[in-house]
Amino acid sequence: MVDREAHTGGCQCGAVRFRVTRLGRPSICHCRMCQKAFGGFFGPLVTAHNAVWTRGEPKWFQSSNAARRAFCGDCGTPLAYETRFGLELAIGAFDEPTVAAPEIQVNLHDRQPFFAGLSTLPERHDVSDEWRDFMAGIHSNQHPDHDTADWPPRGEDDE
Repeated sequence: MVDREAHTGGCQCGAVRFRVTRLGRPSICHCRMCQKAFGGFFGPLVTAHNAVWTRGEPKWFQSSNAARRAFCGDCGTPLAYETRFGLELAIGAFDEPTVAAPEIQVNLHDRQPFFAGLSTLPERHDVSDEWRDFMAGIHSNQHPDHDTADWPPRGEDDE
């Protein structure tokens, strides 16, 4: 997939940001290393042919003899996976994750046995007043889903 539009993203706290214009095939990887790196059932990744870090630098963990993984050293957000074949970025770290909807699943030997049934789980649509009040009182410290001149913002709420 050749894409000329700039796609941006970064970590939850905003300390590390990236930009890319050429994306490859988006996938979800079921290997055990991706499960542990993402703290989830799989690792959602997309090949990033020309990614650049635009704010800060990630920290790297050599997860095997063949791969290393990038994450934010401040908030821990998983950001990338790199081998001799190139860099892949975490789809969830994009400002607009829909630009990289997964097209394939890989490393099925480690796929969790319950994975296929997740979409059949019951859905909860009702929200209690207590939960609604709790959510209304939350002030997010998460970086917004777009580039900013600096972060955190300097304003009247900062003391």
